[in-house]
Amino acid sequence: MTLLWLIGLLLCIAALAWRRSGLLNGSIATGGFLLIMTLFGSLHWFPTLLLWALFLGIAIPLNLTQWRRTSISTPLFNWFRKTLPEISRTEQEALDAGTVWWDGELFSGNPDWHRLHAFPKPQLSDEEKAFLDGPVEDLCRMANEWQITTEQQDLPEELWQFIRSNGFFGLIIPREYGGKGFSAYAHSQIAMKLSSRSGDLGSTVMVPNSLGPAELLLHYGTEQQKQHYLPRLASGEEIPCFALTSPDAGSDAGAMPDTGIVCKGQWQGEEVIGLRLNWEKRYITLGPVATLLGLAFKAYDPDHLLGEQEDLGISLALIPTDTPGVEIGRRHFPLNAAFMNGPNSGKDVFIPLDWLIGGQAMLGQGWKMLMNCLSVGRSISLPAGSTGGAKMASMTSGAYARIRRQFNLPIGEFEGIQEALARIGGNTYVMNAARSMTAGAVDLGEKPAVLSAVVKYHLTERMRQCINDAMDIHGGKGICLGPKNYLGRAYQAAPISITVEGANILTRSMMIFGQGAIRCHPYLLREMQLTRESDSAKAIEQFDQLLFEHIGYSLGNAAGSLLLGLTDARLLKTPGNAETRRYYQQLTRLSAAFATLSDLCMLMLGGELKRRERLSARLGDILSHLYLGSATLKYYQDHGCPDEDLPFLRWGMDDLLVRIQQAMHEILLNFPDRRIGIALRPLIFPLGRHLRPPSDRTCAEVARRLMTPGAARDRLLDGCYRSQDPDDVTGLLNSTLELVMQADPLENRLNKARATGELAHDSQADELAVAVEAGVLSEQEAELLKRTREARRAVIMVDDFAAEDMQPASGRKRSSKRKAN
Repeated sequence: MTLLWLIGLLLCIAALAWRRSGLLNGSIATGGFLLIMTLFGSLHWFPTLLLWALFLGIAIPLNLTQWRRTSISTPLFNWFRKTLPEISRTEQEALDAGTVWWDGELFSGNPDWHRLHAFPKPQLSDEEKAFLDGPVEDLCRMANEWQITTEQQDLPEELWQFIRSNGFFGLIIPREYGGKGFSAYAHSQIAMKLSSRSGDLGSTVMVPNSLGPAELLLHYGTEQQKQHYLPRLASGEEIPCFALTSPDAGSDAGAMPDTGIVCKGQWQGEEVIGLRLNWEKRYITLGPVATLLGLAFKAYDPDHLLGEQEDLGISLALIPTDTPGVEIGRRHFPLNAAFMNGPNSGKDVFIPLDWLIGGQAMLGQGWKMLMNCLSVGRSISLPAGSTGGAKMASMTSGAYARIRRQFNLPIGEFEGIQEALARIGGNTYVMNAARSMTAGAVDLGEKPAVLSAVVKYHLTERMRQCINDAMDIHGGKGICLGPKNYLGRAYQAAPISITVEGANILTRSMMIFGQGAIRCHPYLLREMQLTRESDSAKAIEQFDQLLFEHIGYSLGNAAGSLLLGLTDARLLKTPGNAETRRYYQQLTRLSAAFATLSDLCMLMLGGELKRRERLSARLGDILSHLYLGSATLKYYQDHGCPDEDLPFLRWGMDDLLVRIQQAMHEILLNFPDRRIGIALRPLIFPLGRHLRPPSDRTCAEVARRLMTPGAARDRLLDGCYRSQDPDDVTGLLNSTLELVMQADPLENRLNKARATGELAHDSQADELAVAVEAGVLSEQEAELLKRTREARRAVIMVDDFAAEDMQPASGRKRSSKRKAN
C-alpha cells in the first residue's frame, strides 16, 4: 500500500506538470495529496515526515518570489550571460527573420490539433484555375524534354515567347504593376505542374517568381523602383537573376568577398556619391540571359562619406546587365539540364545609391532582406518542383508497372516492384501534403523560416528517392536516353535541387534544428534576448518569470513523455476518425519526447550543439517528421477523409513515425553523457520501441492504387501534367494504361484457354485469328487486344541511334567532311 501511495504521488505530480498547472497551483495540489496520504494512507510516521520535509523544503522557497529571484535566478542569469556564445550579426538577422507557425506548436510538446484544422484549406481562385487549365496546360503540351535538353540545350524560342506573353514571369507581381497577383498556393500549383513536365521549364519560370528582384522589390523597393521595374519584369521585357553565391562563399554566404565601396563618381554628367562594385559570382540561374542583375555584396564606407560606420554590412542592388564593367560569363552545364545558369562578374562598376533595393535607407540591410524573402521562396519553388517530379514518377511508374509484363503477369504484381511503388506513392502523398500546407501558410501571411528549410530538405530528398525507385522499376527503359525516355533527365538532374538554396547536408546538419531550437522554442530566444538588456534589475525580474515557466515546461514535457509512453497515448483525446486518431496520439507523445530531448541537449551542450552536427541533424529530423506528419493528417482531413486514400495515409504516417523513433533511439545511443542517455530511455521509450514501418499489406494496396485508374490515383496525381495523346511520350503511357485495363481480362481468358488446351496453334499462326476461329474471342475483342499489344510494345521500346548521331557535334562535322573528301 505504501508503494501504491508513492506511485500515486508521483503520478499526481507528473499529471500536474503535464497539465501545466503552474508552480503555486501545483504546490497546493501536491500538498493536498500529501495531506490525504497522511490522514488515510496508514504510512509509518518516519517516511511521512520525510515526504513533508522534502515537499515543504522545495515548495516554500520556490514560492517566495524575492528569495527565489535572489538565490536562484540572479546567479543563473549571470552564468547564462557569461556562457552564452557570441551571436554574429548575420546569425542574429537569420534568427530574427521569418515567423514561427506550426513549428512552435511542435516544440511545445503538446500540439493543438484543433488549431491545425482551423487553418483554412488552400484554394485556387477561378482566375488561377483558368490559368492552370489554359496557359499552363498549353505550355506543358508545347514542351519537349528531348528537344530542350539535347537538341537545343535551351527552351525553344516559341516557349520563351509564350512564357513572356502569358505573364509567367509575373505570377507574384500584383495586378497594379502588370502582374498576375496570384496566391502562393497558385504559384506552387503552377510550378509543380510545369516541373512534372520538364524540370528546365519549371526552373525557368520558378526563379523570377522566387528569391530575386521581383520579390525583393515587392517587400523592400522604393515606389519609384516598383513603378519602373515591376511592369517590365511582369511582361518579360526584363529577365531577372539574383547573384549571391561566390566561388569562395557558398553556404557561408556571410563570408562573401564581393565588395561595394562608398565613393564619389560621375553619373549622368554629375559627381554623386555611389558605390564602386567588384564581384565574382557563379551558379546564377538565368544569369546568361538576364537583363537585370540582383547583386548581394558587402558595403564599406572607408572615407565616412555617409557616417561614422565603416563596415555597413551585406547590401543588395539592382544592376542592368549592360552597365559598363558588368561581365556576363559563359554558361554552366549542370548535369545535362538546359535551364540557363552561369557566372558573372563586375570590375569597378560604379552605381548611384538609388540603385540599392530600397534606396540608401536599406544599405546594410541585405542579409535581413534575404532571410525574410528566402523563407518564402524556399516554401514554394523547390517543394513544388520536387512534388511535380514525384507525381511524374508516380504516374509513369504506376502505369509502366501495369503495362509491362513478365512471366505472364504485370510486373507490379511482384512484391519487389510493389515495395518500390509503395515508396513512390507514399512519399508523393506526404510531399504533396507538406507542399500544400506550407504554401497555405505563406498565403496566411506567415514567413516560415524553419519550416521552409524542412520542406526544402525533405521534399528534395524524397523526390530523389522517388526518381531512384522509378528508375529501378523501369530498368532498361529508364537508362536508355532518347525522345521516348521520360525519366532519364529527371534522374540526372535530381542532385541539382539537393544542392541549391542551401546544400541539403548543411540544411539538415545545421539549419533546421540549429535555427529552429532557438527560433521556435517558447522560452529560449526570449531568455537570450534578456541577457542583452542594459537594465539588469528589470532583466532579472523578467528572467525569473521565464526561467520558472521554462522549468515547468521542461518538467511538463518529461512527465508527458512518460505518461503518454506508459499508456501509449491511448487515453489522450485528439481529433480524427477511427483510422487517424492513433496517429494524432502518437505524434503528441513523440512531440513531448522531442521537447524533452531538445531541452536536455541544449542544457548540456549550449553553444557546443552547433558543432555536434550529427546530434543536431537527428533532432532536426524529428522536428521535420513531426511537421510532415501533421501536414499529412491535415491534408487527409481537408479532402474529406476518402477511404481510397487510406493506404497512402497509412504508408506515409507509419514511415514518419518509425523514422522519428529511430532518430530518438540514435540520439540516446550517442547522447553527450552516455549515462544520461541510458537513464532517459525509460522516459522516452517506457514500453520500448514498438512502432513499425509500413506493412507489406499497406505496400501492396498503395502499389495497386498507383497501377489502377480511379479516384485514388487521380487525387494523388492531381496537378501533374497528364497527356492522353499517344504521340506524346507520357501520353502514350497513359493511353496504353487505359487500353490495358480493358484488354487484360481478355489476356487472362487467352491464358486460361491455352492452359486448358482450348486454344492450340503453332508458332507461325496468328494467335488472335486462331482465338477468334475457336470462339475464345470475338473479332472486336481480338482487335482490342491487337491494338493493346501494339501500344504495349511501343511503350516498352527504347530509342536507338546511328553511329554518327552518337558523336559530339564537332565530331559529326569532321565525319561529314571526311565522307565528302
